[in-house]
Amino acid sequence: MSLEITLVGGPTAVLDINGFRIVIDPTFDEPQSYRPEGSPVTMVKTAGPAFTPEELGPVHLVLASHEHEDNLDHSGRAFLAAADKGLTTPEAAAKFGDNVASLEPYESVEVPMTDGKNLTVTGVPALHGPDGVWQIAGPVTGWVLSGEGIPTIYVSGDNSWLELVEEIGRKCGPIDVAVLFVGGARFEELGGVYLTLSNEDALQAAGILSDATIVPVHADSWEHFSQTSAELKQMFDEEGLGHRIVVLEPGQKARVK
Repeated sequence: MSLEITLVGGPTAVLDINGFRIVIDPTFDEPQSYRPEGSPVTMVKTAGPAFTPEELGPVHLVLASHEHEDNLDHSGRAFLAAADKGLTTPEAAAKFGDNVASLEPYESVEVPMTDGKNLTVTGVPALHGPDGVWQIAGPVTGWVLSGEGIPTIYVSGDNSWLELVEEIGRKCGPIDVAVLFVGGARFEELGGVYLTLSNEDALQAAGILSDATIVPVHADSWEHFSQTSAELKQMFDEEGLGHRIVVLEPGQKARVK
């Protein structure tokens, strides 16, 4: 079994499990600004994707953690709508066709893979910011991917709560690979609090998920990401944990397992 991860940019990455290819949080727009109706914040995309959807090749499953444009932009919505199969929040799934479904926390679905085995996809909880903010930010989901001969993979989505990381590790672990949405996303209009894991939180998450290889995403290409994956790698190195983190620049691929 092999697991390769390619970073497209921002939160968008391709997980290739023995040729079964999963795109998480598709964002394929070129740089621009977004001001959703009724939102107090403007999101500024500073770099385009390393690959277009056409350049990615075959994709078998799309996972969209929620509907914010820095996780599911205009092109990403079209990509999800055209996917063979997609999973997202119930609120977002209601806006797409029958190919896009949702999972409640700790609900699972079996997805046939290209090698004849099944991938178990389990929805897991996520909260987008501290109490008082996540309620405004709206619903988010994460996932745990598992199966026979497959490393157990946690995809955090825009979760900022370490308590949930601990709960997911306890209920779904041991976790072999943790794809963590980091970057310390924040807006002054929302009090400057972290809406995703900060680098300091990611280091603590690695301690909670003590068996996991950490792959950070969601730390480039957007103005409101306040921390970088390179800074996170330095923190891991200083703690003697450099061997546990795989940092990718947009366009880079690494074999993780």
